[in-house]
Amino acid sequence: MPRDILSDEKIHPAIRDAIGTTHRDIVAEVKAAIEQHDVVVVGMKQNPFPKKVRALLKEHGIAFHYLEYGSYMGQWRPRLAIKMYTGWPTFPQVFVKGTLVGGFEDVKKLIEAGEFKVLLD
Repeated sequence: MPRDILSDEKIHPAIRDAIGTTHRDIVAEVKAAIEQHDVVVVGMKQNPFPKKVRALLKEHGIAFHYLEYGSYMGQWRPRLAIKMYTGWPTFPQVFVKGTLVGGFEDVKKLIEAGEFKVLLD
C-alpha cells in the first residue's frame, strides 16, 4: 500500500529547498550503509529495542552494520529526517539487502519463520 506524501505542488516554492536539504547528510549516510552492507540497523541510545535487535541478530550469527543517532535527549531532528525518508515511525529500523523489514518485533518474526535467512540469500 503506497503511503501518502504531500506532493511538491502543495509545497510553496520558497520552502521546497529547505525540505529537500534538511539533514540530507544523515539520510545519505544511511543510504550509503544500506548499499554497502547486507544488514543495517539504525538505532538510538536509551531505546531498548535497538539493543534487543542487535542481540537477536548476534544470537543467530547474522552480521550487521549499526548506525546510532542520539538518544531521547538529543539528535531528534536527524532521527526525524530518517523517519521521513523511510516512513517507519520508530527505531530500530532494520534493512536487509536494501529493503526495510521493520523493527525488533518484525525481525524476530522473520527469524522465527526462517524468512530472514531467505532474505539474505
